[in-house]
Amino acid sequence: MEMRRKRSTASVKAKRCGFTLAEVLVVVAIISLLVTLGGGLYTGTYKKMLVEKAARDFVLTAQYARIMAIEKQHQYKIKLDLANNGFFLTTSQWNEEQGQTEQIIVKNPFCRPVEFDINVKFEDIQITPIGLETATENEDEEQSIVFLPNGTAQSAVIQIGDGKTHYTVSISAATGKAKIYFGTSGDVEVGFIDLDAE
Repeated sequence: MEMRRKRSTASVKAKRCGFTLAEVLVVVAIISLLVTLGGGLYTGTYKKMLVEKAARDFVLTAQYARIMAIEKQHQYKIKLDLANNGFFLTTSQWNEEQGQTEQIIVKNPFCRPVEFDINVKFEDIQITPIGLETATENEDEEQSIVFLPNGTAQSAVIQIGDGKTHYTVSISAATGKAKIYFGTSGDVEVGFIDLDAE
């Protein structure tokens, strides 16, 4: 009798060790919900990162252009390549074979042409011409930002985004320095810098 009681207790304990089908389905549903939410967050973060990377690449190119224009005493230009959805840096170089200067694309370990991800693009471009030039004088110049040997540059506000995330890069005319802002170009207040102010 006692033997039967031990067997029945052992079989009851064995039955209680497993999970029911309902419990397994609930756990699977919770895991799939968490994976779906995590995947959505990852995708959004990845897209935001692509926009931020494009804006940071633009700022780094502008900083490099300013430094090289001062160091080499040549104009450097950031050309906005709207057709290929990117930008590149150019400068002039003397060609001894042809006996004239020519524009070359700067390619070195510090600066290379940049092509944006398919969803990232220039959303707003505001470039102020240098001196008394008019904005419609040269179609090519409207898509270039010039950095001069004295450390100044064309004033520019460039908005880069993917429709949801926006970064704006501003370039000061007086100093040629570039800054990056999170948000649209309407959020960025670009003014003149008083160099005599303390």
